[in-house]
Amino acid sequence: MGNSIEIFISSMTNNNIALIYILGMCPLIAISTSIKNAKGMGLAVIFVVTITAIINYPIYHLLKTTGTTQISLLVFIITIAATVQFLEMFLEKYLPKLYNTFGIYLPLITVNCVVLAVSLFFVNREYSFIETVSFSVGSSVGWLIAIVLLAAIREKMAKKSDVPRGLAGKGITFIILGILSLAFIGFTGLASI
Repeated sequence: MGNSIEIFISSMTNNNIALIYILGMCPLIAISTSIKNAKGMGLAVIFVVTITAIINYPIYHLLKTTGTTQISLLVFIITIAATVQFLEMFLEKYLPKLYNTFGIYLPLITVNCVVLAVSLFFVNREYSFIETVSFSVGSSVGWLIAIVLLAAIREKMAKKSDVPRGLAGKGITFIILGILSLAFIGFTGLASI
């Protein structure tokens, strides 16, 4: 159990999937224009990453027992696509306002490399089921932290700063991400996976 807690904390901080491994940048930059949108996208990513990792873990081990792990990547992608499709249908029916806020970005969770990376990481690191759940929740919460921090800084800068024209928009966003990455590297001694 102790290793699972360490994996959870580490995947949010010094092994943050967005700020250290630089995965999921497209939606991170595109959706981080407001804290509200960032929270919604982050929660959707937490749900999709966790559910797909939980589903992909037993599937991978079934493929391992049959000696067909070479098709695991394809199976992982199909699981991710199906999970996102169910999430999209649920949001459209029960939370239409949030569904409309996401627009094109909700289906893009399917191709968000964070979702697939978590499944590939648990395979490569040979995590147990509990460690996989800890890692998937921690990684997705880490991604939520990154997108909300970025959105908060971008909102504040839009109101109170005068960014030079050459850095406005994506330029300053990449600088902010670099500074956040350096800050998260500071957690390195905390825990490692």
